[in-house]
Amino acid sequence: MQTNFTPEQLKDPDTAVANHILRTCVHCGFCTATCPTYVLLGDELDSPRGRIYLIKDMLENQKKPTQDVVKHIDRCLSCLSCMTTCPSGVHYMHLVDHARSYIEKNYKRPPHERAMRNLLAAVIPRPRLFRMALMGAWASKPLAGLLPGRLGAMMGLAPDKLPPPSPVHRPQTFPAKGQRKARVALLSNCAQQVIAPHIDEATVRLLTRHGVEVVVAKGAGCCGALNHHMGDEEPALRFAKANIDAWTRELERGGLDAVVINASGCGTTVKDYGFMLREDPAYKEKAASIGALGRDITEVMDKIGLLPAVNDTDLVVAYHSACSMQHGQRILHEPTRLLAKAGFTVRAIPEGHLCCGSAGTYNMLQPELAGQLRDRKVANIERVKPDVIATGNIGCITQIGSGTGIPIVHTVELLDWATGGPRPAALKVAA
Repeated sequence: MQTNFTPEQLKDPDTAVANHILRTCVHCGFCTATCPTYVLLGDELDSPRGRIYLIKDMLENQKKPTQDVVKHIDRCLSCLSCMTTCPSGVHYMHLVDHARSYIEKNYKRPPHERAMRNLLAAVIPRPRLFRMALMGAWASKPLAGLLPGRLGAMMGLAPDKLPPPSPVHRPQTFPAKGQRKARVALLSNCAQQVIAPHIDEATVRLLTRHGVEVVVAKGAGCCGALNHHMGDEEPALRFAKANIDAWTRELERGGLDAVVINASGCGTTVKDYGFMLREDPAYKEKAASIGALGRDITEVMDKIGLLPAVNDTDLVVAYHSACSMQHGQRILHEPTRLLAKAGFTVRAIPEGHLCCGSAGTYNMLQPELAGQLRDRKVANIERVKPDVIATGNIGCITQIGSGTGIPIVHTVELLDWATGGPRPAALKVAA
């Protein structure tokens, strides 16, 4: 694609990156076939290629974003399926993230929309506030069907019950059982620790059982993904720096073989810390080092090798590969390989490349499209008749679980159970 940025514009590092990405695009349109919003709407402007044209025009001409441009950019899930499909290697993620940051700086949203986005950005990354908000939402949940659009969708996603805080999230070190094979830091996902702390508990049990020392570092918290993908860069970078500082201290204190993440949306962001802070002289080297240590829990377990199963796990599992897992991190085989080794029968889901509609805050900000994608995903899952659904992202668990009666769990829960941990609570209820 030909671009016409001025030399002055290209002095801005983000614009220079955008220029390189835009020039990589060859207009082939392969991305349209795998883009969820294009599949649903059939609108060229709701495809990656169409959005690339909109972004190019907006950035190149330094235009004030229009309502129509913002609508089409907002409709993008950042599922990154287009990046998997693209034969030219267009790094759409960095382009759309820059476009969103540009929009937030140059476009004034309507008051109700601004209030909703500010609420989500302020509350979800902070576990105490998120817990308080969910308690209020739980009390109002019976009214969710009567509330309009986004507000009703947000209330409808609130869990039926809220587990108590888990001690696993306090700064501490969990010693390895037997001979220590590795030492890792665990990211305590901000939303996950409130609505599903059992996932982190299963992760710690699984790792320590396999000889891995697990550190929950003091000062580490939200990865910054939620703010980052809403174009709210200042808090996103603040969260990232806090994590980098916390994990760097652990790296210097006792060494780290990995930073383990069990929410794939967070994993995609942590692995991108080096890019996000590439222009910060105080952080760029540390950010690159920490980003290079980022590993999904299935990557770590696949490398260590899973112990033989000690529990009967003769269940059919439909494995849903979260977009951030298969497209963002390109982790394609490790989860299913581990599940099969643990004794489960794993079945592929038709249209497995399409997003379930969770996408961070997307199911609250774009509830209609998210609902259509969820229903399509659930129909494809139910077609393979599984006993249980497994996935590696808390957002997908919440989204898919809201549309089906089939139990859905995190992949790590099944691996923990197979190798000596408790049966996942969702399966106990189903039984």
